[in-house]
Amino acid sequence: MDFELTEEQREFRHLVHEFVAKEVKPLARHTDETGEFNWQAVKKMGPIGLLGLEVPEKYGGAGVDAVSAAIAAEELGWGCGSTALAIGAHNTLGLGPIVRYGSEQLKQQWLPRLATGEGKLAALALTEPGAGSDLQGGVRTTAVKEGDSWIIDGSKMWTTNASIADVIIVLCRTDPAGGSHSLSQILVPTDTPGITIGPPEKKMGLKGSPTHAVTFEEVRVPLENLVGEEGRGLHQTLATLDSGRIGIGALAVGLAQAAYERAVAYAKERHTFGKPIAQHQAIQWMLADAATEIQAARLMVYWAAWLKQQGKPYTKAASMAKLFATEVSERVCRNAIQIHGGYGYSAEYEVERMYRDTRLMTIGEGTSEIQRLVIARHILNEW
Repeated sequence: MDFELTEEQREFRHLVHEFVAKEVKPLARHTDETGEFNWQAVKKMGPIGLLGLEVPEKYGGAGVDAVSAAIAAEELGWGCGSTALAIGAHNTLGLGPIVRYGSEQLKQQWLPRLATGEGKLAALALTEPGAGSDLQGGVRTTAVKEGDSWIIDGSKMWTTNASIADVIIVLCRTDPAGGSHSLSQILVPTDTPGITIGPPEKKMGLKGSPTHAVTFEEVRVPLENLVGEEGRGLHQTLATLDSGRIGIGALAVGLAQAAYERAVAYAKERHTFGKPIAQHQAIQWMLADAATEIQAARLMVYWAAWLKQQGKPYTKAASMAKLFATEVSERVCRNAIQIHGGYGYSAEYEVERMYRDTRLMTIGEGTSEIQRLVIARHILNEW
């Protein structure tokens, strides 16, 4: 894809790659083993734009194009899945709704500190204990007007960044009548009385990206904290997820690229039957498949990002890219372990962590099954 990237995009990729290689990748094992969030690297991300990728420059962000944002997500994924997921959730899910739908007051109040690293991060709370992908019917968290405030009650699950965020965008039911116009997004500072953030979930992978249950008990925030229009929360959330799927696809490509690189290096070093295993056809075929599928996935992600940048419809392209890239990443990471043999199953080798990290990518921000539904509906509507 290099020949299609602009000089500015290539320079940005080089900048991010060098930063990740120095500040993120060397700490990936420590991040996974301890579950400690890599604040050391994240606090250095503000000056190079990684904490405000698509935040306009006037609010302290980098204001990069959508393809450059995907490049950044890929490079972070190449370095550390945990750190990449947290930063991706911050940029796309947390800051995205403020950038696209927030009032000027909310933008001026929150974007500069969140995009520059002066504050912590941002988060989005969607999923609830009794429902997963069913946002329209499954949201029970309510927000009721009382005077000049919203009073929020309810609970959320799987909120990435909750414990390391200054603000959470919460999807609430603001109209008890139900329907597609009954939900709204409301910005809630995490230090607001009545918020309880549960302990971090114990997960298979991505252990340095904290995920929490969050409960809201009579949480009071100003009416001005409404993000976008009242009753448009579902539509805003679905649009946010479209953008997020490009980011997850890019992150998965980065994980796959890292596993592929380790597999190639190991195949050249490891000898069996008197020669490097890279000379065995079975190994060569796995490497060839990996290289081919990674390149295809990367191009699909960039295509979806380009459509977004052009202001064209990109829902189907984002779902296709997310579906393909995440499933490719799982195959590549699986085969990287296979190439390592017994050593691949050992935590001493990076591919073991990469496989655990990439396993979430076909689940989060819409499972592969949901992506297939989205794609199929678009196909059938087009015919």
